[in-house]
Amino acid sequence: MKDRVAIITGGSRGIGRQCALDMAAKGAKLVINYRGSQEMAKETAGLCKELGAEVLLVKGDVSKEEDCVQLVKAAVDAFGRVDILVNNAGITKDGLLMTMAEADFAQVIDINLRGTFLMMKAVSRQMIRQRYGRIINMSSVVGIMGNAGQANYAASKAGVIGLTKSFAKEVAKKGVTVNAVAPGFIETDMTAALGENVKAEYEKLIPSGAIGSAQDIANAVSFLAEEKAAYITGQVISVDGGMSIA
Repeated sequence: MKDRVAIITGGSRGIGRQCALDMAAKGAKLVINYRGSQEMAKETAGLCKELGAEVLLVKGDVSKEEDCVQLVKAAVDAFGRVDILVNNAGITKDGLLMTMAEADFAQVIDINLRGTFLMMKAVSRQMIRQRYGRIINMSSVVGIMGNAGQANYAASKAGVIGLTKSFAKEVAKKGVTVNAVAPGFIETDMTAALGENVKAEYEKLIPSGAIGSAQDIANAVSFLAEEKAAYITGQVISVDGGMSIA
């Protein structure tokens, strides 16, 4: 991955941060997008720089087309190309469908699904011009199985799978691969707030009997981002301890 240029959306913490660290360790130049905490983004950038990586931080909202276009432009202006796109930015607004506010449904779709579409669109011409690209979209086991109380999130992540497979067919002859990673129950800042009883109940649903880590997801993302994954496209890799087959 040496000297490859990678854009990671939602890269300031959690899974996005771990993906950035892995790619930094392998020699990639990084463009880390964030929407909220600049402090956390700077912390991630600092950790990547300690590993020898060149890093550019770009604030932006992936649900806005102009921000996506500017993010790709900033990457090309800084490094001359974009080789890898990790569509990691995402949010949850959980609630039962019958009482879910339309605004909560719309916001989750806008960021998780529309944002993925807009970023793929923004980077597509650059990658096709290069005749090289690796796009990895973050789906979820929930997009495969569904989950009570997460109709909006499940719909957005199922949509990501459809986008992935469709765009993979469009660019397969252009040297560009498009794949998705579907995490299961992963230990992040979001899940850390859950009580131990809730975590224990989730563990019962996982055949491996263990909650995953951000590193587990980053391992899959890094593999799909490498040159050796050239013959893998349009696939959904579940990293869930067997949760989706239980």
